[in-house]
Amino acid sequence: MARKRKGRDLHGWLVVDKPAGITSTSVVNKVRWALDAKKAGHAGTLDPDATGVLAVALGEATKTVPYITDALKAYTFTVRLGQKTNTDDAEGEVIAESDSRPTDEEIKAQLGQFVGDIMQTPPAFSAVKIDGERAYKRARDGEDFEIAARPLWVEELLLIDRPDADHVTLEMTCGKGGYVRAIARDLGEALGCHGHVRELRRIWSGPFNAEDGVSLETLDDHAKTDGLDHLILPLEAGLDDLPRVHCPESSLTKLRNGNPALVMGDVDYGDECWADHGGEAVAVGIFKSGELHPTRVFVR
Repeated sequence: MARKRKGRDLHGWLVVDKPAGITSTSVVNKVRWALDAKKAGHAGTLDPDATGVLAVALGEATKTVPYITDALKAYTFTVRLGQKTNTDDAEGEVIAESDSRPTDEEIKAQLGQFVGDIMQTPPAFSAVKIDGERAYKRARDGEDFEIAARPLWVEELLLIDRPDADHVTLEMTCGKGGYVRAIARDLGEALGCHGHVRELRRIWSGPFNAEDGVSLETLDDHAKTDGLDHLILPLEAGLDDLPRVHCPESSLTKLRNGNPALVMGDVDYGDECWADHGGEAVAVGIFKSGELHPTRVFVR
């Protein structure tokens, strides 16, 4: 018989403004501890040295994580020009250098090739799996290997600051699976001067903004109390990009049991949408001929 997990039944989202120097998993563990929550997970890993939005899902909200990881997200990042590292960030070993420094105009002229539907090769030090093993483990072991390029949607890539000749700060809005380190690496190669990420911050992810994020200090200050409860956003926040339909009382039991049921709303046949009853999400599913066919059911 499985052991029952201890803790509070909390369902919703807590947005953390992650500091540098801690892993995303460690942040989730800290949130779970501070809130005494039974279940928690995050939507989109940030590298340990990256800062910004880490959206932590609690309880049934973990079922909506894919909708946040699939959503657009935005980053600001500073590229160190003139140096290439083996990790494509400041933590790695410098493996190539150049005295060349492009002008602002030269940088802007190259940004267009990284906008739209592009193919991107993830860094060697990444969590991509190769034959069942993480790329970063193979890289640490000194193995030679290739990572296949993969599609990425980049909506916008802008130069927003040039602190000095060695550094340029960019802002990128992109879809799922983008590696900012790869953008810095490839931009440096396109400019003929090398480059790696010096600083990285995720400023928003889907509906969640860094400026609304909770600090780790706040988590510590209010740990094991109800002082953080008012900061928990509803589960429905994770469904922001999906259309909503209404579940009448007569359909509630069927949907909660995972069965198709009649709903009311203005959506097209085959659309993915979510059904609410009394303002709470009951299920996510596919709309067909007036019925919602559930793919995820929320039990609270």
